[in-house]
This record gives sequence, structure tokens and C-alpha cells, in this order.
Amino acid sequence: MSHNGGSKNLENVMPTQEAVEAARTDVVPAHKEEVSPTPPLDGTGSGRILGILFVIALLAAIFYGLHVRSSHEKELTQATDEAAVPTVNVIRPQAGSAAQELVLPGNVQAFTETPIYSRTNGYLKKWYFDIGSHVRKGQLLAEIETPEVDQQLQQSRAELERIQANMELAGVTSNRWQSLLAKHAVSQQEADQARSNYIAAQAAVDASKANVRRLEQLQSYEKITAPFDGIITARNTDIGDLITAGSGATNPRELFHLAATGKLRVYVAVPEVYADAIHNGDKADLAQDANPSVKIPGRIVRNASAIDHTTRTLNVEVDVDNRDNALLPGAYVFVHFHVPGAVNTVTIPSNALLFRSEGLRASVVRNDRVQLVPVTIGHDYGGTVEVTSGLNPSDEIILDPSDSITNGMPVRVNQGTKGQR
Repeated sequence: MSHNGGSKNLENVMPTQEAVEAARTDVVPAHKEEVSPTPPLDGTGSGRILGILFVIALLAAIFYGLHVRSSHEKELTQATDEAAVPTVNVIRPQAGSAAQELVLPGNVQAFTETPIYSRTNGYLKKWYFDIGSHVRKGQLLAEIETPEVDQQLQQSRAELERIQANMELAGVTSNRWQSLLAKHAVSQQEADQARSNYIAAQAAVDASKANVRRLEQLQSYEKITAPFDGIITARNTDIGDLITAGSGATNPRELFHLAATGKLRVYVAVPEVYADAIHNGDKADLAQDANPSVKIPGRIVRNASAIDHTTRTLNVEVDVDNRDNALLPGAYVFVHFHVPGAVNTVTIPSNALLFRSEGLRASVVRNDRVQLVPVTIGHDYGGTVEVTSGLNPSDEIILDPSDSITNGMPVRVNQGTKGQR
């Protein structure tokens, strides 16, 4: 397109000044209208604004609801996590082990006790003491009639007289033969024979005397006497009973039972675990169910120094002064031993232990986590136990641990129980 052509077109388009002025004179001026300061909105614009506001409000409500829900979920998650970590009560072990009072049953026996039998045959003539009687050593208890022994004694004495007469004759004969031998009237052989007869007669006299003494001793057993001071605890005979000699008979009859009760022996079977804590000379107290508040003092005098293979116990003897007759032979008593506590040990409650298949465990809290520590038990005191290895006084032990507790489980310590012993 040429430059001239363009200018011509522009001139055709642009109006002239005269045309503009003519147009102004022909146009009727418009009426002047007052402008309202807040022109009213048309219906379409108002609905659009309300829709926008509704959307904004809806979005705000949705956002607020999502925010609240997220906060609740976070709180629930936190509460769930906190609830998942159990709160435990802990206690610290007590250092050392207190002295223990070991209570074991014991059997009371008289210090000296024996059945009394007859040493000769016969019939009971009379008895002088009944059960419960206090007797002194050598005191007559009963008398036995022994007619057979009496007759045997008389026969033995008569036989002794005959043998003594023969001995005297043999002595006179021996002396005569010795005189004749000095005069060479008899041979040496005949003199020696006479001397031998005299010696044999002397031996026969000695044997006869011994038999007489035996029968006299049997006759003396007609009188039953007390072998020591004591109490008659049984009388198993009466006047006219047939008495059999000795205690080795098929069915021996015990005439009396005598017990010395001024001092008593108490035998106690001590379990093997406490055997090392029992020492001769230590004190021990006795009590009975009939009067448990009364303590009777005693003393350990000896023990078997060996563990019984069947019961795995140590037989211990405790002697008791019973001059006031506070105890009776054959009574069942409880012996209180004072066992000293062990060193380098700790004591914990029994409910702090866990019995697992791998062994005995204690749950210890370290760095807010559970550690199942193997422990070794010494003495069991009932409510508490002595632990000889595995724990320190500074450890925090969980009380009443759950069976589901595991090694490494996180826990929260109840601050109210922390540091308790």
C-alpha cells in the first residue's frame, strides 16, 4: 500500500470541524438525572454475591470441621499412646537380710526314760506306786513271789555244802599223800593224783558258790526298785499277774515305765537349707498351742552333724530345764530358732517375683523400660524373700507385675511409689 493511498483513506474517515459543529447543534441535550449514592443492585448480582458468601461459609465450616477432627484425632492418638504405656508401682530392695525366726515342730522326750521289766519269773505280790508318782532312785516299786527260784537257791546251797565237804576230804588226802611221798611210801604219781583231786574239788566249790550267788541275785530281783529319780508314767501289771523274766521274751510285759522329767530333750528336724545356721550353744525358745504366749527357754546342745538321706533334714537336740514341769514328755511343741540374716543380699516383697519357664525373674525399670532380671532366692520369709544375686539396692522393682510383661516394654513409673523401700 502506498503512502498516498493511506492518507486519502484517513482523510475520508476523519470528520471535518464543520461537520462536528453541525452535529452538536442538531443533538437534543439529555435530561439531567440525579445519581443515587447507593444504587440498588439488580436481582442477578445480588444472588451471585449470596452464592459466593454461602460457598465461603461452607468452605470455612468444612475447614473448621476438618481442623477440629484432626485435633481430636491427635488427642485420641496421644491418649491411646499414653494408655498403651502402663503405669507401674515400684519399690527399691531393702539392703541386707533381717534376722529370721525359724519356727519348726519338735517332739519332747524325757532326758532319761526306760521301761522296767522283771529279771525273774513269778507272780506279782504287791505294787507300791501308780502312774504320776514321783519316786527316788532305789525306792521299792513292787514285789514278786518266786517259789521256783527260792527252791533252786536252797538246792544250790545244799549242793555247795556237799562239794565243800568233798573238797575238805580231798585236801586231807592230798596232805597225807604228800607226807607218805616224803617217806618214799608212795609213788610220785599217786601223790600228784591226790593233789589234782584236791584242786578239782576247790574249782567245784567255786562253781557252786557262783551258782548260789546267781540264784541269790535272781531272788533279789523279786524286789523291783527305781533305777533313777523320775515319774511313773505307766503301770502295766497288778497283783497276781504271772511275770515273765527279762525283756527278750516273745511277749514281754513292761511292769512300769519310768521317766526323768526334770530335764527334757526336744528333737527337731531342721531343713537342709537352714542347717548351716544351727550352732551348738545357741538359744531356742519353745511354745505350745495350749499357751502360745508363754516362751520356754532352751539351748541347742548337739546335732547329728549329718543330713538324713530320707527327709533331707538335720536332727537337732534342744535341752530344756523342766524343774517346774511346764512341759510333759511326749508333747508336741514349736521351737523358735533365731537364724541370723545373710550379708550381701537384698530383701524384696514376694509379689515382685515372676515365675517364667526360663526361671525366676524380677522386673526392673531402667530408662522407662522393663528388664527381666534373673534372681536367686535365699530364704523365704513369707511376705518377703531374700535375694542373694541379681538385684541391687538402687534398682526399681515393679510390684505385682503382669504376666504379659515382656523384656523392653515401655512403662511409666508411679511417682508416688518411686523411692519406697
